[in-house]
Amino acid sequence: MTSAERILVTGGAGYIGSVLVGHLLRRGYRVTVLDNLLYGQTSLLQYCGSAGFEFVRGDARDEDVLRPLVARHDTLIPLAAIVGMPACTRDPIQARTVNVDAIAALNRLRSRAQRVVYPCTNSGYGSKSGEMHCTEETPLEPVSLYGVTKVEAERLLLDSPNTITLRLATVFGVSPRMRLDLLVNDFTYRAVRDRVLLLYEKHFKRNYVHIDDVCEAFCHVLERFETMCGRPYNVGLDAANLSKEELALKIREHVPDLVIQNGCTGSDPDRRNYIVSNERIRRHGFEPWRTLDQGIRELLTAVRMLPMSPFHNA
Repeated sequence: MTSAERILVTGGAGYIGSVLVGHLLRRGYRVTVLDNLLYGQTSLLQYCGSAGFEFVRGDARDEDVLRPLVARHDTLIPLAAIVGMPACTRDPIQARTVNVDAIAALNRLRSRAQRVVYPCTNSGYGSKSGEMHCTEETPLEPVSLYGVTKVEAERLLLDSPNTITLRLATVFGVSPRMRLDLLVNDFTYRAVRDRVLLLYEKHFKRNYVHIDDVCEAFCHVLERFETMCGRPYNVGLDAANLSKEELALKIREHVPDLVIQNGCTGSDPDRRNYIVSNERIRRHGFEPWRTLDQGIRELLTAVRMLPMSPFHNA
């Protein structure tokens, strides 16, 4: 990898991409973003003065747009996706065409020498006991259309040469393209605005990771691509394998008057429940260091600046 490396990021104006682009540019990469700005976001404006930055407005499913862009880049990071269970359930056709078909097209159009780093999700582990540690060898049993499409795209790429996939924990933290449907972000927002959290399946566990650590993980594997390629890697904070109740109690440490209530009727349609091991990527020298407390403090500041209508993904 060199400072002249050319990277194409599809969906680069999204929640992760809007932060990742900055991390890449600061390392000297030349970055092109392809995004249709589905949500009307202006999250990349701060990069317009960067000599290594280019923006193309278009759809990652449009092969006429994708073909010439793929041809002139060394590495491809396909972030473009319909993210989350509610958004995918609302429009399953769009979810499949963006999350699977667009990845298949990109993989077909690239040369085998071109690298791909793909963000999958550890939600593919589905509903385990909440006690066993899921490794990259644990069978994938996604419980939502979102998880199904991401796992399918990951398998397609890992069956091809020169690919790495990152199975991301639930991301938290502040981004220029803010999202409040992610669990830590959502709970923190509600804690400030409502002072009440209503929990369903309070014992269900997930793993979490700060958005800046996610971006650092992308940079880490880019710099070590030859030794890490061909495998998936869990990316999460080991100290943040928490139940929903544990997360709520952690937020209450920062919002002392927060009331936590347990839902007696109804259920959470997102049935994920697992603990994740991040040992594989740690053996390759990467470990997230930004804590849940740090992220909550950042979010508390951000919430005070956000409009009353929440940012979401649908």
